[in-house]
Order: sequence, then structure tokens, then C-alpha cells
Amino acid sequence: MSRRGFRGYPIATIALYGPDDCTATKLTVGIVPAEHADATELKRWFLEGADIRNDADIVDEVLAFVTAAGAGSVVMTDKIIGCPHEEGLDYQGPTCPVCTFWAGRDRWTGEHSH
Repeated sequence: MSRRGFRGYPIATIALYGPDDCTATKLTVGIVPAEHADATELKRWFLEGADIRNDADIVDEVLAFVTAAGAGSVVMTDKIIGCPHEEGLDYQGPTCPVCTFWAGRDRWTGEHSH
């Protein structure tokens, strides 16, 4: 049973990424062990051609990872927050050439930057 609110450390942080703001193709989980600490564990899941949020096997893997880390609390983005590709790893420069939807867009609001 899940309960809302802070339940202690470690905290699992969950973020969703996709080629646009409708389809999540990447899910990341970071484990933050203590207040003011950086994530000590990070795991990524990818799914092409479908929304990762609807894949029961991946959801089970995420739950197992969070449980194994002993997370007392979980925080999650309420929307897709950007391109699934990583600058410097998957592409060079400020804008992903594959995910043009995100070009010039604020990843937190979804609005075009002016």
C-alpha cells in the first residue's frame, strides 16, 4: 500500500522522457541516500514504439529496483520532461536532432522559450 508524503531516506526519484510530451520512451530512477546527497544509484529503462508507462514488465522492474534500494519515499515527475537522448552522449550541441519537438521548449512547462 502506498502512502503520500515524505517517509524518509533513501528517496527514489523517477523521471520520464520522450520524443514529445505524449509518449514516454525513457524512464530513469535515481536513489538519493540522504538529505543534500547526490544520487548514488541510477538506472534507465528504454522502450521504442510504445509508451513505457504501459509496459507491465518495466513497471515491475522499476518497483523491484526501488524496493531493493530500500527507498522510504518516491518522488516522480507528473509529465514527460524532455528528450530521451543525452547531450554529449547521444548528440552534440544544445538541441537533439531527433527530438525536434523539444527544440526551444522549456522542459518543465512545455512552453516555447522566447
